[in-house]
Amino acid sequence: MQKPLISILTPCKNAANFLPECLESIQKQSYTNWELLIIDDGSTDESYQITQNYAQQDKRIKLFKNKGNGIIEALRFAFSKSSGAYITRMDSDDIMSPNKLDVLLSKLLFNGKNHIATGLVSYFSEEGISDGYKSYETWLNQLTRNGTNYSEIYKECVIPSPCWMIHKDDLLACDAFNPDDYPEDYDLTFRFYKHQLKVIPCNQVIHFWRDYSTRTSRTHKHYAQNYFLEIKLKYFLEIDYNTSRPLVVWGAGFKGKSIAKLLIEKRVDFIWICNNQKKIGKHIYNHELFDVTSLNDIKQAQCVITVANKESQHNIKTFLKSHNKRAMEDYFFFC
Repeated sequence: MQKPLISILTPCKNAANFLPECLESIQKQSYTNWELLIIDDGSTDESYQITQNYAQQDKRIKLFKNKGNGIIEALRFAFSKSSGAYITRMDSDDIMSPNKLDVLLSKLLFNGKNHIATGLVSYFSEEGISDGYKSYETWLNQLTRNGTNYSEIYKECVIPSPCWMIHKDDLLACDAFNPDDYPEDYDLTFRFYKHQLKVIPCNQVIHFWRDYSTRTSRTHKHYAQNYFLEIKLKYFLEIDYNTSRPLVVWGAGFKGKSIAKLLIEKRVDFIWICNNQKKIGKHIYNHELFDVTSLNDIKQAQCVITVANKESQHNIKTFLKSHNKRAMEDYFFFC
Protein backbone atom coordinates (compact mmCIF):
# COMPACT_ATOMS: atom_id res chain seq x y z
CA MET A 1 0.00 0.00 0.00
CA GLN A 2 1.32 3.42 -0.96
CA LYS A 3 2.09 5.66 1.97
CA PRO A 4 -0.03 8.83 2.26
CA LEU A 5 1.49 12.09 1.05
CA ILE A 6 2.05 14.76 3.70
CA SER A 7 2.00 18.40 2.63
CA ILE A 8 4.18 20.69 4.73
CA LEU A 9 3.17 24.37 4.52
CA THR A 10 5.97 26.83 5.29
CA PRO A 11 5.81 30.61 4.98
CA CYS A 12 9.29 32.13 4.88
CA LYS A 13 10.52 35.67 5.31
CA ASN A 14 14.14 36.64 5.93
CA ALA A 15 15.14 33.32 7.50
CA ALA A 16 18.42 32.88 5.62
CA ASN A 17 20.41 32.31 8.80
CA PHE A 18 18.21 29.37 9.82
CA LEU A 19 16.87 27.88 6.57
CA PRO A 20 19.58 25.28 5.89
CA GLU A 21 19.13 23.71 9.33
CA CYS A 22 15.34 23.75 8.92
CA LEU A 23 15.33 22.27 5.41
CA GLU A 24 17.84 19.58 6.28
CA SER A 25 15.78 18.52 9.30
CA ILE A 26 12.87 17.96 6.91
CA GLN A 27 15.04 16.05 4.45
CA LYS A 28 16.23 13.79 7.28
CA GLN A 29 12.70 12.68 8.21
CA SER A 30 12.24 8.94 8.69
CA TYR A 31 8.96 9.34 6.81
CA THR A 32 9.89 10.24 3.26
CA ASN A 33 6.61 10.68 1.33
CA TRP A 34 6.19 14.42 1.85
CA GLU A 35 6.12 17.63 -0.15
CA LEU A 36 7.30 20.96 1.18
CA LEU A 37 5.39 24.00 -0.08
CA ILE A 38 7.60 26.89 0.95
CA ILE A 39 6.31 30.38 0.21
CA ASP A 40 8.78 33.26 0.14
CA ASP A 41 6.91 36.21 1.67
CA GLY A 42 8.93 39.10 0.29
CA SER A 43 12.31 38.20 1.75
CA THR A 44 15.05 40.80 1.37
CA ASP A 45 17.87 38.43 2.36
CA GLU A 46 19.11 35.25 0.65
CA SER A 47 16.14 33.09 1.72
CA TYR A 48 14.77 32.58 -1.79
CA GLN A 49 18.15 31.67 -3.30
CA ILE A 50 18.98 29.27 -0.49
CA THR A 51 15.65 27.47 -0.82
CA GLN A 52 15.97 27.42 -4.61
CA ASN A 53 19.28 25.57 -4.31
CA TYR A 54 17.65 22.90 -2.14
CA ALA A 55 14.63 22.67 -4.44
CA GLN A 56 16.82 22.06 -7.46
CA GLN A 57 18.31 19.02 -5.74
CA ASP A 58 15.13 17.69 -4.08
CA LYS A 59 11.92 17.64 -6.14
CA ARG A 60 9.86 17.31 -2.96
CA ILE A 61 10.70 20.94 -2.14
CA LYS A 62 8.47 23.35 -4.07
CA LEU A 63 9.29 27.03 -3.86
CA PHE A 64 6.90 29.89 -4.65
CA LYS A 65 6.71 33.64 -4.12
CA ASN A 66 3.74 34.91 -2.13
CA LYS A 67 1.07 36.30 -4.42
CA GLY A 68 -0.13 38.53 -1.60
CA ASN A 69 1.45 39.77 1.59
CA GLY A 70 1.73 38.27 5.05
CA ILE A 71 1.61 34.87 6.67
CA ILE A 72 -2.11 34.18 6.15
CA GLU A 73 -1.93 34.74 2.41
CA ALA A 74 1.26 32.69 2.27
CA LEU A 75 -0.51 29.80 4.04
CA ARG A 76 -3.50 30.05 1.71
CA PHE A 77 -1.21 29.96 -1.31
CA ALA A 78 0.73 26.99 0.03
CA PHE A 79 -2.48 25.12 0.83
CA SER A 80 -3.84 25.79 -2.68
CA LYS A 81 -0.74 24.09 -4.11
CA SER A 82 -0.83 21.10 -1.74
CA SER A 83 -1.58 17.56 -2.93
CA GLY A 84 -1.31 15.64 0.33
CA ALA A 85 -4.12 13.92 2.20
CA TYR A 86 -2.49 15.16 5.41
CA ILE A 87 -1.49 18.73 6.17
CA THR A 88 1.05 20.12 8.60
CA ARG A 89 2.82 23.44 9.15
CA MET A 90 6.47 24.23 9.68
CA ASP A 91 8.25 27.45 10.53
CA SER A 92 11.29 28.28 8.41
CA ASP A 93 13.48 28.96 11.44
CA ASP A 94 12.67 25.80 13.43
CA ILE A 95 13.90 22.20 13.46
CA MET A 96 12.00 18.91 13.21
CA SER A 97 13.05 15.87 15.16
CA PRO A 98 13.90 13.05 12.68
CA ASN A 99 10.67 11.17 13.52
CA LYS A 100 8.26 14.13 13.67
CA LEU A 101 6.23 13.32 10.55
CA ASP A 102 6.19 9.63 11.43
CA VAL A 103 4.86 10.29 14.93
CA LEU A 104 2.12 12.67 13.82
CA LEU A 105 0.94 10.58 10.87
CA SER A 106 0.94 7.33 12.85
CA LYS A 107 -1.37 8.88 15.43
CA LEU A 108 -3.76 10.15 12.77
CA LEU A 109 -3.82 6.84 10.89
CA PHE A 110 -4.62 5.02 14.14
CA ASN A 111 -7.31 7.45 15.34
CA GLY A 112 -8.90 8.41 12.02
CA LYS A 113 -10.55 11.65 10.96
CA ASN A 114 -11.93 14.25 13.37
CA HIS A 115 -8.63 14.22 15.23
CA ILE A 116 -5.62 16.51 15.35
CA ALA A 117 -2.14 15.20 16.12
CA THR A 118 0.42 17.30 17.92
CA GLY A 119 3.52 16.71 20.01
CA LEU A 120 5.81 18.14 22.64
CA VAL A 121 7.93 21.18 21.79
CA SER A 122 11.26 22.43 23.07
CA TYR A 123 12.39 26.05 22.84
CA PHE A 124 16.02 26.78 22.05
CA SER A 125 17.96 30.00 21.62
CA GLU A 126 21.56 31.18 21.41
CA GLU A 127 20.71 33.86 23.96
CA GLY A 128 18.95 31.47 26.34
CA ILE A 129 15.24 30.96 26.96
CA SER A 130 13.33 33.48 29.04
CA ASP A 131 11.29 32.37 32.05
CA GLY A 132 8.11 33.31 30.17
CA TYR A 133 8.81 31.05 27.20
CA LYS A 134 10.02 28.23 29.45
CA SER A 135 6.80 28.50 31.46
CA TYR A 136 4.74 28.44 28.26
CA GLU A 137 6.62 25.36 27.02
CA THR A 138 6.03 23.50 30.31
CA TRP A 139 2.34 24.44 30.38
CA LEU A 140 1.76 23.56 26.73
CA ASN A 141 3.55 20.23 26.95
CA GLN A 142 1.61 19.19 30.04
CA LEU A 143 -1.66 19.77 28.18
CA THR A 144 -0.38 17.86 25.14
CA ARG A 145 0.75 14.87 27.21
CA ASN A 146 -2.83 14.46 28.40
CA GLY A 147 -4.62 15.62 25.25
CA THR A 148 -6.42 18.23 27.38
CA ASN A 149 -5.33 21.21 25.30
CA TYR A 150 -8.79 22.73 24.97
CA SER A 151 -9.28 22.83 28.75
CA GLU A 152 -7.24 26.06 28.94
CA ILE A 153 -7.79 27.47 25.47
CA TYR A 154 -8.83 30.91 26.72
CA LYS A 155 -5.46 31.43 28.42
CA GLU A 156 -3.07 31.08 25.49
CA CYS A 157 -2.80 29.25 22.16
CA VAL A 158 -2.91 25.59 23.18
CA ILE A 159 -1.75 24.01 19.91
CA PRO A 160 1.72 25.08 18.72
CA SER A 161 1.46 26.52 15.21
CA PRO A 162 4.39 24.56 13.72
CA CYS A 163 3.61 21.26 15.45
CA TRP A 164 0.30 19.76 14.37
CA MET A 165 -1.03 17.52 11.61
CA ILE A 166 -4.57 17.02 10.37
CA HIS A 167 -6.44 15.27 7.58
CA LYS A 168 -7.07 17.66 4.71
CA ASP A 169 -10.84 17.10 4.90
CA ASP A 170 -10.89 18.17 8.56
CA LEU A 171 -8.85 21.29 7.81
CA LEU A 172 -11.28 22.22 5.04
CA ALA A 173 -14.22 21.64 7.40
CA CYS A 174 -12.61 24.16 9.79
CA ASP A 175 -12.32 26.69 6.92
CA ALA A 176 -8.55 26.19 6.60
CA PHE A 177 -6.71 29.52 6.29
CA ASN A 178 -9.59 31.57 4.89
CA PRO A 179 -10.26 33.89 7.85
CA ASP A 180 -8.18 37.06 7.98
CA ASP A 181 -8.02 37.06 11.77
CA TYR A 182 -4.71 37.36 13.62
CA PRO A 183 -3.02 35.73 15.39
CA GLU A 184 -3.76 33.12 12.73
CA ASP A 185 -2.51 30.14 14.77
CA TYR A 186 -4.77 30.97 17.73
CA ASP A 187 -7.74 31.58 15.42
CA LEU A 188 -7.24 28.19 13.78
CA THR A 189 -6.91 26.51 17.17
CA PHE A 190 -10.27 27.97 18.22
CA ARG A 191 -11.79 26.59 15.02
CA PHE A 192 -10.38 23.14 15.79
CA TYR A 193 -12.08 23.49 19.19
CA LYS A 194 -15.32 24.75 17.66
CA HIS A 195 -15.50 21.75 15.30
CA GLN A 196 -14.68 19.40 18.20
CA LEU A 197 -11.60 17.85 16.65
CA LYS A 198 -10.08 15.62 19.32
CA VAL A 199 -6.47 16.27 20.33
CA ILE A 200 -4.42 13.06 20.42
CA PRO A 201 -2.11 12.88 23.46
CA CYS A 202 1.65 12.69 22.85
CA ASN A 203 4.63 12.42 25.16
CA GLN A 204 7.48 12.85 22.64
CA VAL A 205 9.42 16.02 21.86
CA ILE A 206 9.16 16.29 18.08
CA HIS A 207 9.62 20.00 17.38
CA PHE A 208 12.41 22.39 18.31
CA TRP A 209 11.12 25.96 18.44
CA ARG A 210 13.72 28.65 17.87
CA ASP A 211 13.47 31.88 19.85
CA TYR A 212 15.28 35.08 18.90
CA SER A 213 14.68 38.79 19.31
CA THR A 214 13.35 39.48 15.79
CA ARG A 215 10.93 36.56 15.41
CA THR A 216 7.49 37.63 14.19
CA SER A 217 5.60 36.68 17.36
CA ARG A 218 7.82 39.09 19.30
CA THR A 219 7.72 42.04 16.93
CA HIS A 220 4.54 42.13 14.83
CA LYS A 221 1.52 44.16 15.97
CA HIS A 222 -0.85 41.27 15.15
CA TYR A 223 0.61 39.29 18.07
CA ALA A 224 0.14 42.00 20.68
CA GLN A 225 -1.82 41.04 23.77
CA ASN A 226 -4.87 43.16 22.89
CA TYR A 227 -5.45 41.00 19.82
CA PHE A 228 -5.43 37.94 22.03
CA LEU A 229 -8.23 39.39 24.16
CA GLU A 230 -10.37 40.16 21.13
CA ILE A 231 -10.02 36.68 19.68
CA LYS A 232 -10.67 35.02 23.03
CA LEU A 233 -13.87 36.97 23.57
CA LYS A 234 -15.04 36.46 19.98
CA TYR A 235 -14.88 32.67 20.27
CA PHE A 236 -16.15 32.58 23.85
CA LEU A 237 -19.32 34.37 22.78
CA GLU A 238 -19.60 32.08 19.76
CA ILE A 239 -18.86 28.71 21.40
CA ASP A 240 -19.23 28.67 25.19
CA TYR A 241 -21.39 31.63 26.19
CA ASN A 242 -24.91 30.67 27.23
CA THR A 243 -27.18 33.67 26.63
CA SER A 244 -29.71 32.36 29.16
CA ARG A 245 -27.17 32.68 31.98
CA PRO A 246 -25.82 35.88 33.61
CA LEU A 247 -22.32 36.80 32.44
CA VAL A 248 -19.85 37.95 35.10
CA VAL A 249 -16.47 39.60 34.48
CA TRP A 250 -14.04 39.07 37.36
CA GLY A 251 -11.23 41.62 37.55
CA ALA A 252 -10.84 45.33 36.78
CA GLY A 253 -7.21 45.57 35.74
CA PHE A 254 -6.08 46.21 32.16
CA LYS A 255 -7.49 42.94 30.84
CA GLY A 256 -10.72 43.24 32.78
CA LYS A 257 -11.29 46.75 31.48
CA SER A 258 -10.47 45.63 27.93
CA ILE A 259 -12.96 42.76 28.11
CA ALA A 260 -15.61 45.02 29.64
CA LYS A 261 -15.14 47.61 26.90
CA LEU A 262 -15.43 44.95 24.19
CA LEU A 263 -18.62 43.56 25.76
CA ILE A 264 -20.13 47.03 25.89
CA GLU A 265 -19.26 47.56 22.22
CA LYS A 266 -20.94 44.24 21.40
CA ARG A 267 -23.95 45.16 23.58
CA VAL A 268 -23.55 42.09 25.77
CA ASP A 269 -24.85 42.56 29.32
CA PHE A 270 -22.56 41.62 32.20
CA ILE A 271 -22.03 42.02 35.92
CA TRP A 272 -18.59 43.29 36.96
CA ILE A 273 -16.88 42.08 40.14
CA CYS A 274 -13.43 42.50 41.65
CA ASN A 275 -11.60 42.18 44.97
CA ASN A 276 -9.94 45.60 44.84
CA GLN A 277 -11.57 47.51 47.69
CA LYS A 278 -10.65 50.84 46.08
CA LYS A 279 -12.72 50.00 43.00
CA ILE A 280 -15.77 48.35 44.57
CA GLY A 281 -18.76 50.65 44.34
CA LYS A 282 -17.07 52.80 41.69
CA HIS A 283 -18.24 53.02 38.07
CA ILE A 284 -16.06 52.29 35.05
CA TYR A 285 -17.62 52.71 31.60
CA ASN A 286 -20.89 53.41 33.48
CA HIS A 287 -20.76 49.93 35.04
CA GLU A 288 -20.70 49.56 38.81
CA LEU A 289 -18.12 47.20 40.28
CA PHE A 290 -19.31 44.78 42.96
CA ASP A 291 -17.50 42.73 45.57
CA VAL A 292 -16.67 39.14 44.59
CA THR A 293 -18.96 37.85 47.34
CA SER A 294 -21.91 39.04 45.24
CA LEU A 295 -21.20 36.08 42.96
CA ASN A 296 -22.91 33.91 45.59
CA ASP A 297 -26.20 35.65 44.84
CA ILE A 298 -26.02 35.28 41.06
CA LYS A 299 -27.70 32.08 39.97
CA GLN A 300 -26.21 30.06 37.09
CA ALA A 301 -23.52 32.65 36.37
CA GLN A 302 -20.86 32.16 33.73
CA CYS A 303 -17.70 33.87 34.91
CA VAL A 304 -14.88 35.25 32.75
CA ILE A 305 -11.78 35.68 34.91
CA THR A 306 -9.24 38.31 33.86
CA VAL A 307 -7.01 38.29 36.95
CA ALA A 308 -3.40 37.62 35.90
CA ASN A 309 -1.67 37.09 39.26
CA LYS A 310 -0.93 33.37 39.67
CA GLU A 311 -1.57 33.27 43.42
CA SER A 312 -4.85 35.10 42.95
CA GLN A 313 -5.83 32.69 40.18
CA HIS A 314 -5.18 29.77 42.51
CA ASN A 315 -7.35 31.35 45.23
CA ILE A 316 -10.11 32.10 42.73
CA LYS A 317 -10.07 28.53 41.43
CA THR A 318 -10.23 27.19 45.01
CA PHE A 319 -13.16 29.49 45.79
CA LEU A 320 -15.08 28.45 42.67
CA LYS A 321 -14.46 24.74 43.18
CA SER A 322 -15.68 25.02 46.78
CA HIS A 323 -18.94 26.31 45.31
CA ASN A 324 -19.13 23.36 42.88
CA LYS A 325 -18.35 25.51 39.85
CA ARG A 326 -17.00 23.69 36.78
CA ALA A 327 -14.11 24.88 34.61
CA MET A 328 -15.03 25.57 30.96
CA GLU A 329 -18.72 25.50 31.87
CA ASP A 330 -19.19 27.89 34.79
CA TYR A 331 -15.86 29.75 34.70
CA PHE A 332 -13.21 30.55 32.10
CA PHE A 333 -9.72 31.91 32.75
CA PHE A 334 -8.78 34.51 30.14
CA CYS A 335 -5.20 34.85 31.37
